[in-house]
Amino acid sequence: EQNRPGPSNTIPLLPTRPIQLIQQFLADTMRPSVFFYLTYALCVCLGLLCLLFVTYWNSHWRGGFSWDGSALQFNWHPVLMVSGLVVLYGNAAVVYRAPFTWKQKKNTWKLVHAGLMLLALLLSILGLCAVFDFHSGSHIPDLYSLHSWVGICTVVMFTFQWVLGLAGFLFPCSTTWFRSTLKPVHVWMGKAILVLSLTSCISGINEKLLLTLGEPYNSLPEEAKFANSLGILTVAFGLVVFGILSRNKWQRPDTDSESVHLLLNEDNT
Repeated sequence: EQNRPGPSNTIPLLPTRPIQLIQQFLADTMRPSVFFYLTYALCVCLGLLCLLFVTYWNSHWRGGFSWDGSALQFNWHPVLMVSGLVVLYGNAAVVYRAPFTWKQKKNTWKLVHAGLMLLALLLSILGLCAVFDFHSGSHIPDLYSLHSWVGICTVVMFTFQWVLGLAGFLFPCSTTWFRSTLKPVHVWMGKAILVLSLTSCISGINEKLLLTLGEPYNSLPEEAKFANSLGILTVAFGLVVFGILSRNKWQRPDTDSESVHLLLNEDNT
């Protein structure tokens, strides 16, 4: 009995500061990707070209801009829609993918994401006001074309998406279960809205050319070539945005405290 070893005084080593260890492990995966920044630079350049092309088209060939119920007011419609529904929306969708944001608080970038999306939504609504006001002054019926149907559905869906995202991800009273359930729906709706936005813009460009040029559109005048190029740039921008969103390697790691606590709770159970 005297040779029997007594109870060991050594305590098995347990992970200390688990939150910091998990964050350190995830930080090792946060290497900035050169390919990402090249792709993101292409995304920004294409977006700026879209804005430049749509503005130049309506100022050079369509006579400029005004807010007096005339055709010049209608010219705000494509500019605001491309700016809001496509360029600003696409950049807001990929803001989480930038590696320099990963080591910063996620709540900060949630606010940036929501703010950019709200600005995109407001520009889109202003674009709808421009075309509805022009139609009213010119006694043109509203919502008669497929383009208008797709466009209005896009803005309605965008509004619902933003309100739902605000309630689910920014309100403190939102439960973890609700957020985890909402996240895949939020991601799917975000991509669906981008598809609808691109469809609306492409069909809108084509409809505008058909209505304003008529038969000469067949001969492909300079304006038609320029506007068609705007459509190609819009599609290219959307494809680059989808390329960024589809790369799982570029997703933001869950380093926020909420996700870490979820991991710890799963381990404890």
